[in-house]
Amino acid sequence: MDIKIIVATHKQYKMPKDEMYMPLHVGAEGKQSIGFIGDNTGENISIKNPFWCELTGLYWAWKNLDYDYLGLVHYRRHFKGKTKSNDKFEKIIKKAELEEVLKQTDIVVPAKRYYFIETLYSHYKHTHYIKDLEETKKILEVKYPQYLKIFNIVMNRRSGHIFNMFIMKKEFVNSYCSFIFDILFELERRTSLEKYNKYQARLYGYISELLLDDWIEQNKIKYKEIPFINMEKINWIKKSYSFLKAKFFNKKYDRSF
Repeated sequence: MDIKIIVATHKQYKMPKDEMYMPLHVGAEGKQSIGFIGDNTGENISIKNPFWCELTGLYWAWKNLDYDYLGLVHYRRHFKGKTKSNDKFEKIIKKAELEEVLKQTDIVVPAKRYYFIETLYSHYKHTHYIKDLEETKKILEVKYPQYLKIFNIVMNRRSGHIFNMFIMKKEFVNSYCSFIFDILFELERRTSLEKYNKYQARLYGYISELLLDDWIEQNKIKYKEIPFINMEKINWIKKSYSFLKAKFFNKKYDRSF
């Protein structure tokens, strides 16, 4: 299998050694080289990275790479393999193990994120600006009305496959990318970021996270969940505090955790 997994990063960082991983400098346009290939070569939308996050890397890979399977992960978050080790980088899934998984499924997604006291819709409303998600729904009504029923079901769930992480066969990459970029380019035409801070301005990346399950279920895609591993320590106290402030006091997030 020709598997290419791009590791989206904006800075120098330790990377997995397995040959299938391709470190990719996202938002490379106008920036100094960090020693990795940039998403500003070939057909690209690298300049949009402050607003589209790792999606500029996905777009670049979709348009410029050859592969049987394409994956997207992040320098701080990877799919976890079965290797037992105290070294986090040794725990990242390797090609031989992944090949066995891909023989049984169409795509790989990360284990679901659970919100428990929030739906996906209410969580977005409390932490971001809901008008952008509502505008996305309007775009679906016009361009993809067949997706609306599933979209409403997904938005009312308390869990989902987020983080913009996956590994897919090429045919599914073409389908998924055609779907989300068509929607997001239209959303970009309809939205203004003038009053948003840097965190909230990354809305296209955040909204795309909510569209993956919509696409999977509408197209009846067979998937397998794999646990993910965070490469850096998360301050769960601060993260939980910000989550509760957003829910009960409408204090929007202003940074990633």
